[in-house]
Amino acid sequence: MALTHDEAPPEETSLGAARERFLDYLRVERNASEETLRGYRVDLKALEKSLKATYGDVPDPADITTLHLRSFVSGLHEEGLSKATIARRLASLRSFFRYGRREGWADGNPAKPLRNPRKSRTLPHFLATPDIDKLLRAPQGQTWRARRDRAMLETLYSAGLRVSELVGILDTDLDLASGVVRIRGKGKKERYAHLGSFAIKAIEDYRKARRLRWPQTARWEGALFLNKGNKPAGISVRSTARMLEKYLKQTGLDRRTSPHTLRHSFATHLLDRGADIRSVQELLGHKSLITTQIYTHVSTANLKAVYERAHPRAR
Repeated sequence: MALTHDEAPPEETSLGAARERFLDYLRVERNASEETLRGYRVDLKALEKSLKATYGDVPDPADITTLHLRSFVSGLHEEGLSKATIARRLASLRSFFRYGRREGWADGNPAKPLRNPRKSRTLPHFLATPDIDKLLRAPQGQTWRARRDRAMLETLYSAGLRVSELVGILDTDLDLASGVVRIRGKGKKERYAHLGSFAIKAIEDYRKARRLRWPQTARWEGALFLNKGNKPAGISVRSTARMLEKYLKQTGLDRRTSPHTLRHSFATHLLDRGADIRSVQELLGHKSLITTQIYTHVSTANLKAVYERAHPRAR
């Protein structure tokens, strides 16, 4: 809605201006992704909104104290936000005030004394092998879209990819003769992921259908997986999630399943079949082994369930 002559645009607070400088720093000097920048912006805007609601105005960033931040965090708990979300917001605050010290407008880091809520670690949801088979067979027919969907699902599971990694694959990243694909993971780190024979066949089949629909993609350097149009940017993360939702309804599988579930299933199935955890860490592109270790708990839970079901003296 356009402003009238009597209205003025909302005045930018000092905190808001510092936030935008911080985001520019992350974008230019730290090469942060748009998703990372969006998260920081949401977290810091939430702080600004809380301060205004609680104190009537927004203090200058240099005047924000640990007491201000404790009040903010208390409000997050009252809103019922998850422990993971609260921990992320605290991490954003620590980074913001660390930047403030670097820039000279903060003497200390008021977020540093605040402790993260203890996170209850939940086991990741995954699909059993028969359910994975059912899902991967769900896209039926020989249209370019059905072939694309088969190739996307096969690639997600075969390589254990994050959905953002899947949609970021370029045609030139593929080396199907060697069965590998170059992946751009978190923090723009690159790795090579392995593709199984089913994924390779599905990708080859999809590329043939794509060339028939868009002949110019015979020599193509854009995204591997396209949406309705042949735009180089390719299909989006959201469209991928909608595609999966369609096949979950069709197959009647657990509606908690997300694109990330295929990554969880990939790791769990590898460990169940004897892969060592260091190899799974490398295949997933995890920086820390601790992140990968949650899958050992899944495998242990599976073994316990099998034991209790099969052993005559288990119960």
